Amino acid sequence: MKQCLLCEKELRENHQFRELLLLCYQEEWICKECKESFQEIGIIHCPRCFKEKEEQICKDCELWEQKGNVVHHEAIYRYNESMKDYFKRYKFEGDKLLGKVFSKRLKTELKKHKNYIVVPTPISKEKKQERGFNQVSTILDDAKINYSDLFEKRDGVAQSKKTWEERLKTSQHFRLKGKVQKNKKYLIVDDIYTTGKTIELMKQLLIEKGVKEIKTFSIAR
Repeated sequence: MKQCLLCEKELRENHQFRELLLLCYQEEWICKECKESFQEIGIIHCPRCFKEKEEQICKDCELWEQKGNVVHHEAIYRYNESMKDYFKRYKFEGDKLLGKVFSKRLKTELKKHKNYIVVPTPISKEKKQERGFNQVSTILDDAKINYSDLFEKRDGVAQSKKTWEERLKTSQHFRLKGKVQKNKKYLIVDDIYTTGKTIELMKQLLIEKGVKEIKTFSIAR
């Protein structure tokens, strides 16, 4: 008997005959009720960072533009209580199996970016040893999405432990460890978009190498 990874309720999978015939069905990992607890970002959102209830470019994106950074971000879900609980269990309690929860949806969304090199946000060696896995690349692996492990992160205070203001003041703590192809398009993938500072620091390094087209993506916003 297969159970929902979040609530442990029995899962009943009903695949269409055509899916079974073509062996193209995608496995479900959570029940309908848990899936519905994750709320998608509504139609009305900032066109640049997907901040909800902003019909025009939000003040955050205007501030970033004043600093020379034009935001091109997309996200799927709101960072609501269900999402907070999910990341608490997945990231901070180290339940690696939960990486499968959003793998199917992420695979669907990233098909819109076929011509982009996908780059996951890295975690420090210290955090990798503590947790045992990178939460972003694990979801990409479960979704069978190819990516370039282009960056590495120095050890330091985790973003989750900083205030909003402290996050915005974060200095460069990433470095490139792989070769950048300046004529290619890059898509940086993160788990949660809060201030945008983490992604902005990574974008800086790509821009310095001559990359012209960079977009970013996150599970939650």
